[in-house]
Amino acid sequence: MKKWLILIYTTLLLTACLPREEAAVEKPLPEPPPVKSAEEIKIGFSMDTLKEERWTKDLELFKEAAEQHGAEVVLEIADGDDVKQVWQTEKMISEGIDVLVVVPHNAESMAAIVERAHDAGIKVLSYDRLVRNAEVDLYVSYDNEQVGILQAQAMTKLVPKGKYVYLGGAETDYNAHLIKQGVFSVLKPYIESGEITVVFNQWTKDWLPQYAKENMEAALQANNDDIDAVIAGNDATAGGAIDALQANGLAGKIPVAGQDADLLGVRRIVEGTQTVTMYKSIDDLSQKAVELAIKLAIGEEIQEDLKINNGKINVPSVLLSPVLVDESTIRETVIADGFHLEKEVYAP
Repeated sequence: MKKWLILIYTTLLLTACLPREEAAVEKPLPEPPPVKSAEEIKIGFSMDTLKEERWTKDLELFKEAAEQHGAEVVLEIADGDDVKQVWQTEKMISEGIDVLVVVPHNAESMAAIVERAHDAGIKVLSYDRLVRNAEVDLYVSYDNEQVGILQAQAMTKLVPKGKYVYLGGAETDYNAHLIKQGVFSVLKPYIESGEITVVFNQWTKDWLPQYAKENMEAALQANNDDIDAVIAGNDATAGGAIDALQANGLAGKIPVAGQDADLLGVRRIVEGTQTVTMYKSIDDLSQKAVELAIKLAIGEEIQEDLKINNGKINVPSVLLSPVLVDESTIRETVIADGFHLEKEVYAP
């Protein structure tokens, strides 16, 4: 009996000494970083250019809106250079911005930057121009297709039959494609019926007036100056077209549509050389963009029902509505909003 007891005791002792697997212990999840307030947010703002008047207004109003919220704006201007814009945004990401707002020069080339920002945990808002083929978090702009619709409706009301020239914006800018889409959706039935013929249809490199002027000169030469209406991608390209018309003694005789409500464009409407422009309140646009950029930065959920496909995903979008401006509505639109001063518009 003693032997059995010794054997049992020894077995228990040996068993107790054997290594045992420890029970799996769940490690607590790391605590999420503290949510920042608007006052701690750094907004990286990557702009294509400041060569056009409207973009200087965008910058000024964007910075003012950010200051109202207490956020800091880290600014880079690419001067129409794709490589430079990619390098600048890489730099902002590496230096620790909280959200990236992009006005792309080239809608396609910025796709890699969106991915790079996401790898760094930074969300991306596409401002006014949509970045293509990328998982952009949010797009804030005006309804650019509606811009083209309003332009074409104004022109067809004045010139329901005749020869049209279309001078689009930069082919690299997706907005230019949307505007053109809107224009031709209105022109299509007129073209199909033979009432309207588009005798010249060309993009304008980098939206620059000198290229628009060259295109308009080519259109006039090819048609022996027999043109009935011009639709231009924006007021800068409209100005280039009007310079060419002026040189041929046709300024003010052929209706011209533009967009952006640039001061020079509005002045040309007063003078009678440009017919209409499209007013897009940059104040409204910049305020909305800053407000939503801060929400993205602090991780607040944004519910937007409108989605626009950018070639890769349906991007949650906020689109504001443009307003047509002609000679009769200048005071109640751009002047009433303080976009331009009356003394500037009607300067002698």
